[in-house]
Amino acid sequence: MTTFARCDFPDGAALAPVFAQWAAERLAAAIAARGAALLVVSGGRTPLRFFHALSAQPIDWSRVAVTLADERRVADNSPRSNAKLVREALLENRAAAASFVPLADARLDEAQELAAANARIAALPLPADVVALGMGDDGHTASWFPASVGLAEAMDPAARMLVAPIRTAGAPEPRLTLTGRTLLRARAIALHIEGADKLATLDRALGPGPIEAMPIRAVLRGAADRLTIFAAAQS
Repeated sequence: MTTFARCDFPDGAALAPVFAQWAAERLAAAIAARGAALLVVSGGRTPLRFFHALSAQPIDWSRVAVTLADERRVADNSPRSNAKLVREALLENRAAAASFVPLADARLDEAQELAAANARIAALPLPADVVALGMGDDGHTASWFPASVGLAEAMDPAARMLVAPIRTAGAPEPRLTLTGRTLLRARAIALHIEGADKLATLDRALGPGPIEAMPIRAVLRGAADRLTIFAAAQS
């Protein structure tokens, strides 16, 4: 049974401050309860306004750790780096005081990088307090792409690892992604989508069909009442 919450907005500008306040309230509650909070965010263009709004929220950012849902295996200064995006768009204003834990380290070979990423995530205050996910027009989220090598392990809520490697046909570089074990156990999960195409994709994903065909279904079906969808009709 579908039990998630949904908040609809006319556009992304109206969505961003509400989403930012929602996330900040949950991070502040985690700090009050446990002395620390963990925020997991995604890359892409969609979250930029959300990042800017969240960075100004008046919480104790020095107690917040931030990491990524997924990352390309690229250098930190690459324009395709999600870490670069987070440093430039989120870790500013008040949020400059947060600690940032990247996933990838392309200076290492792939096996060393994977081991290091798993160790870094294991050292964080899991489960995450807030996970902010996006969704592609193909129904992917994080780096859970349809037909990708490693998808089943990546989506598994009982995965062996916290971080898994994944390869997608046609992608210029391999990726690392948090697994279902990490993402789907979060205390609060948000799905942030904007625009008519994404809304149509969401409608398809909410219908019947295999999870592997539209991996966002793993979240829609597995997060239950911990999921809130933030949807805007226009970007």
